Amino acid sequence: MARERLDKILASQNIASRRDAGAMIRRGAVAVNGTVVKKADCKADPETDEITVEGNPVRVKKYVYYMMNKPAGVLSAARDTRARTVLDLLPPRLRRRGLFPAGRLDKDTEGLLIITDDGAFAHRMLSPKAHVFKRYEARLAAPVSARDRERFESGLELNGMTCLPAGLKVLEDGANPLVLVKIREGKFHQVKRMFLALNNGVLHLRRVRIGALRLDEALAPGEARELSQEELSAVFSEE
Repeated sequence: MARERLDKILASQNIASRRDAGAMIRRGAVAVNGTVVKKADCKADPETDEITVEGNPVRVKKYVYYMMNKPAGVLSAARDTRARTVLDLLPPRLRRRGLFPAGRLDKDTEGLLIITDDGAFAHRMLSPKAHVFKRYEARLAAPVSARDRERFESGLELNGMTCLPAGLKVLEDGANPLVLVKIREGKFHQVKRMFLALNNGVLHLRRVRIGALRLDEALAPGEARELSQEELSAVFSEE
């Protein structure tokens, strides 16, 4: 990282707002390499300089990556003036500028969502060329047939658009079966539209995996936590 203003560094790590960070610096609460600094425009290199606030070290992260168990009724968006978004659900300790959901889940769809401020990571994860499969559990309005599975595997036609080959596996049989859908695209309402093309409907939809990364079932709907480096690597691998 290049050298940046100290107040900007502290604000980027959600330690305080830019204004409050400046006030902390001016009252002598911040030190760089053991020396108290009292000017907010003082510059530091967050990768090589040791920055402390009230004696506590600041571990600067260039990017952050969170796993959220998205609940129904919340938008997968960075901001919206009329409805709650997934960013509104983050606790203050996880918030920072530039965060956005990496990919979208429909408002009524639940499950695994990654929130980050790393645009390159999101682009790589979402690109069909990366072959990162997403898996969804879907409760359906009607049973599926062997022919339905064949059509998923060969690529369904949706209004003149051909979907990439996908997987369809029955987890629970019955009048309203539970199925596992495996796709590597993320077109608008894609899973619902695929079943609509089969004259079927989706009653409930939940994303459970991205690559080899599984939704942490310990997360209650709306909760989020930071991803480990191992979990980040799992996004781009398959079990």
